[in-house]
Amino acid sequence: MNDIDPRDDDRGHEDAAVLTDLGRLVHELDPPPVGLVERIQFAIALEHLDVEVARWERAGSFAGVRGDRPGTITFTVDNLTVMVNFTSTGERHRIDGWLVPAGQHTVEVRVADHNSTTTRADDGGRFVLSDVPAGTTQILVHLVNSQGEPGRTVVTPTIML
Repeated sequence: MNDIDPRDDDRGHEDAAVLTDLGRLVHELDPPPVGLVERIQFAIALEHLDVEVARWERAGSFAGVRGDRPGTITFTVDNLTVMVNFTSTGERHRIDGWLVPAGQHTVEVRVADHNSTTTRADDGGRFVLSDVPAGTTQILVHLVNSQGEPGRTVVTPTIML
């Protein structure tokens, strides 16, 4: 058989040292984005809810959210379209939104490290939240059926305001 015992080999320690140095180098040259862990924890917090995730359809001029111009995003899922317009008001944001088909659904805005803000859309599907803090944000639409009973919940992908 083989007379070499791998436990007696110092190469294992050398390999571990090389891998440790490589890990340190990768972390220095290409570190994970700032706040990545917090954004993942924020998204996972919805795990206990039965939600459908809407798709991001159109970004419009979303880059303007960080400047003075408004930005518009449209999200869709099955038979629901959520269009939201973001307007920066200094450190805060105003969100004007529309739901199609329209209905008096509850709209909740979650911002990491802040309390949720909730409003109800009017008969035309329009809703407004005028004092939303900046940060990692998700919009939840809690739909009601034709009898006014709670239905499914739709959540948008996470966006940065």
